[in-house]
Amino acid sequence: MEIRVDRDRCAGSSLCVSYLPEVFDQSEDDGKVLLKVPLPAADAERAVRGAAGRCPTGAITLHALDGQDA
Repeated sequence: MEIRVDRDRCAGSSLCVSYLPEVFDQSEDDGKVLLKVPLPAADAERAVRGAAGRCPTGAITLHALDGQDA
């Protein structure tokens, strides 16, 4: 799975960072999401899906490595 973030959609709520700080960070400049790990380990998939599902603006999307939505 590949994680993608749309910083234009990000509201800077930091829910993703609080839920999964090893994958997401927050910019000190504008408060928006920064992606630390675009290709997380398979054992982190459930947590990544949880973080993406909690994003209030839908700025985090998940994609299968073959190009399909994950």
